[in-house]
Amino acid sequence: MNAQALSIAFNTIARREVSRILRIWTQTLLPSAITMTLYFVIFGTLVGSRIGEMAPGIGYIDYIVPGLIMMAVITNSYGNISSSFFSAKFQHYVEEMLASPTPPWVILSGYVVGALLRGLIVALIVLAISLLFTHIQLHHPWVTLTTILLTSIVFSLAGFINAVFAKKFDDIALVPTFVLTPLTYLGGVFYSVNALGAPWRQISYANPILYMVNAFRYGLLGISDLPLWQAYAVMLGFAVVLSALALFLIARGVGLRS
Repeated sequence: MNAQALSIAFNTIARREVSRILRIWTQTLLPSAITMTLYFVIFGTLVGSRIGEMAPGIGYIDYIVPGLIMMAVITNSYGNISSSFFSAKFQHYVEEMLASPTPPWVILSGYVVGALLRGLIVALIVLAISLLFTHIQLHHPWVTLTTILLTSIVFSLAGFINAVFAKKFDDIALVPTFVLTPLTYLGGVFYSVNALGAPWRQISYANPILYMVNAFRYGLLGISDLPLWQAYAVMLGFAVVLSALALFLIARGVGLRS
């Protein structure tokens, strides 16, 4: 395929994904706004008033804002691409893409862009809601932006792989329920990993979400429990490995051809 054909293929897939997100915004965007508002009210206002400061000049509600934003980005990026691509499998129009000369990386990129956009929109929504409860000063804009982008890419790729292997709609709910939710809650969203004793602190270091949350917290608040280079190494490593695996699955047609 020439460059123009590749551009048309990519734009078609990406535009369909974006249209889907905006068309059913009550399912893709509104739930996160409602859920995160409840988190801010219950954990930030009611619980946070009893906890006090987590660091000098940083109250509990300020501390959990980065974690709640990342929680929304993770769940939405993962859920968008897993449900969308599985629907393409279920309705069999994914076979048309595979039968065309469209390269695997174009197919994957189109779906990832859709999930990435949803992650960014939800992040902005949750950030706007947080401003109703607290005041956030952006300490490191580039760290904040790159962390959101890398995290969204990582979990959109993970959602894509989940959709490839899923055989029924229930299968795409297993990983978010039994893997993502526990890892997110144990990823430093509501607490500092330094507050944990052995061996739980050491075990927490095996959780990739911990690194993503801390990198984003450093971008927003200027504090982190972990070195920033470690967080970027984890995010980039997962992005490379998951991209290679997803491209391999598309090229081989694993779980995609009936």
